Amino acid sequence: MVRRRITVAPLAMIALATPSIAAAPQFQTSAPIAYMEDLSSGAVLFARDADRRMPPASMAKMMTVYVAFDMLKKGELKLDHMVTVRPETWAKWHGPSAGSTMFLSANESVSVANLLYGIVTLSGNDACVVLAESISGSEPAFTERMNRVAAQLGLKDSHFGTSNGWPDNGVTYVTAHDLAKLASATITNHPQLYKQFYAKRDFTWGKTMGGTAITQANRDPLLGRVAGADGLKTGHTEEAGYGFTGSAEQNGRRLVLVVAGLKSSTERANESVRFMDWGFRAWQSKPIVAKGRKVEEASVQMGGSSSVGLIAPKALTVTVPAGTSPNLNAKVVYQGPVKAPIKAGQHIADLVVSMPDGVEQRMPLVAEKDVAEAGFFGRAWSGLTGLFG
Repeated sequence: MVRRRITVAPLAMIALATPSIAAAPQFQTSAPIAYMEDLSSGAVLFARDADRRMPPASMAKMMTVYVAFDMLKKGELKLDHMVTVRPETWAKWHGPSAGSTMFLSANESVSVANLLYGIVTLSGNDACVVLAESISGSEPAFTERMNRVAAQLGLKDSHFGTSNGWPDNGVTYVTAHDLAKLASATITNHPQLYKQFYAKRDFTWGKTMGGTAITQANRDPLLGRVAGADGLKTGHTEEAGYGFTGSAEQNGRRLVLVVAGLKSSTERANESVRFMDWGFRAWQSKPIVAKGRKVEEASVQMGGSSSVGLIAPKALTVTVPAGTSPNLNAKVVYQGPVKAPIKAGQHIADLVVSMPDGVEQRMPLVAEKDVAEAGFFGRAWSGLTGLFG
């Protein structure tokens, strides 16, 4: 590991007034499990038992949706693809004992887009299984795919045995930390699909026995109560209690929260709103590096150039307690030397900013330009210099 230490002031990364003591804001919650992260800076604002394994209930549906989003992005699935509801699936996932439902009917033809609305907005257990079977042939085959994608995303303490989070004697489990990571990946990797599906206030599907269309409201407790709220998913079973993974964006700052183990839907709603309000009110962003600015140089191995500039792919900020201007220290960290070829915009380093309490915020730096692989003589020379130091 190569570490390049840089100081904040010489780089003029942040304009500070007289430095002040920055005690971390405190938050009191009845949630036994709670986590909040500022995605704009990578700062963890609050964590309580965030790595404890727990049943996700319907928050597992976020993983089903992510798999579908990923397939849509790759062209492996189409929103207008029509799926037929198998009578066997309908028989298992309808009626009061089947939990939340989209009110699908046996042999009904429904599009992937409407199944996704049914999963995200209505939390339909039936919609999850119908989508899973249409993609992989069976729900168990689909959950294998869920677990492969979860591993690729780095969800180290999560496992999925169902597509909808239905209780399965502990086979399905997650952590608050992993749920926040999944939410972040959904928002970052699939921004358009996230915007299209996650903030819908209600959705109409199915009919009553009398023929009246059934409209159900989104269960997201932040929608309409917190400015900028646009996702993600609630969950509830007797075992799990009431949980929620949520996100909101205000003035360029996006926060993700997770609460779990609460005793009622009312408590979940109130705690989620208080928690998100605290995240925006008690903390603030400080700009440190403008988009496109070069922060450092990284050594390059076997390349047409011996180094490459490291630039900010977006405006970088740190999150600090509101009303403070703490002293910050920064360093560039990367595995080096970086081996060519390198593409412009490739993530090859991180800017790590340390707060006075030692807590670190990590932000990506990318290559400023392409660096081609060196020719034969260049590679030979690089090999010799590496051999003899």
